Amino acid sequence: MAATRLELNLMRLLSRCEALAAERRDPEEWRLEKYVAALEDMLRELKKQSSKPAPELLNEYSRKVDFLKGLLEAEKLSSSTEKALANQFLAPGRTPTTTKERTPATKTVHLQTKARCTGKMRSELLGTDPLAIDDSEELNIRKRKGLASDEKQSAVELDAVLQHHQDMQEKLAEEMLSLARSLKNNTLAAQNVIKQDNQTLSHSLRMADQNFEKLKDESDRLEQHAKKSVNWLLWIIFTVLK
Repeated sequence: MAATRLELNLMRLLSRCEALAAERRDPEEWRLEKYVAALEDMLRELKKQSSKPAPELLNEYSRKVDFLKGLLEAEKLSSSTEKALANQFLAPGRTPTTTKERTPATKTVHLQTKARCTGKMRSELLGTDPLAIDDSEELNIRKRKGLASDEKQSAVELDAVLQHHQDMQEKLAEEMLSLARSLKNNTLAAQNVIKQDNQTLSHSLRMADQNFEKLKDESDRLEQHAKKSVNWLLWIIFTVLK
């Protein structure tokens, strides 16, 4: 069945949205959000038509629109950890939107977004520049995408992107594990120092108590000795006076 005018317009707008999503956008950029809202309206109208596409194709359109909507919602989250977690649950399209695509554009956008979130998380942990990491990763992905000349080449490059992303995740996991081990070692060392300080303090308190008891005993002994001396002195004076 030939595509209706509404379906063709939806495909064109969807392709435009996928291209915008692949670009690094300014935080004040408003077009993608408006376009996605228009896509939702067009998709609802398309589902109501009598000559609507096959259910599998409608599901694919819905999948891509939901992906773009979820992508925008994830970008509004405050922390990179929340963004990375939200992106993990996004489901890109399974088929290309246009015949010019070798790999679904939403899948490429998904990889780019996950790479950015991973880079930002790593930069927050290590104190590096997230923009430099994002630029490098996005440039590599764009170069791989631009070099695709046929379906075989595109598949090879997609594997390279996936492998690159997996390597980055493994490296990030190793760095986080190393930081956790270092934190654990520092915590144990601090606990040992505190324990030793507590033992030293307890020993000092015991010594102070013992010294106080000895001082008290010595003071009592001197007091008794002083009393005896005074008594003897009085008896001597009394005897002399007699």
